This record gives sequence, structure tokens and C-alpha cells, in this order.
Amino acid sequence: MPEAAAWCLYLLECRNGAYYAGITNRLDARYAAHVAGTGAKYTRANPPVQLLASRAYPDRSAASRAEAHLKRLPRAKKLAFFATL
Repeated sequence: MPEAAAWCLYLLECRNGAYYAGITNRLDARYAAHVAGTGAKYTRANPPVQLLASRAYPDRSAASRAEAHLKRLPRAKKLAFFATL
């Protein structure tokens, strides 16, 4: 059985200037889904213009906790979150 892909937290910048954060274990496919309009409801209405940052986590639980933490941060600190270890 193939090894499962690492889970990651990612941050997108949307056309309206907003940030969108999510988690996935297939970042390329998930980003393509957002761009194609088949991802989250929010990104269907506000398509992403770029992937700003991503960070790998050992499992889904850790990625979910990091996502919850990131979403509580003010916008100005969200990019800085990815610079910290």
C-alpha cells in the first residue's frame, strides 16, 4: 500500500483580496479544484489568484489544529505564521 501524503495547511489570496485557508493531503489537486471552481463554496465565488504559502504537518489532526489557529490570527499576521517554525 502506498504511503499517504503528508497533510498541509495552505493560504490562498483570492481575487477580492481576501485570504482563504484550508488543509489537504494533495495540495496541487486541491489548488486546481479551487481555480476550476470545484473547490470550496467561498473560492467558487472568490477565485484564488495565487497560493501564498503552505506548511506540511504529520497528520490531519495537526493540520486542523494549525488551521484553527491561523484562522484566529489577524490578516497582518497570517503570512508571518508560515515563517515561524
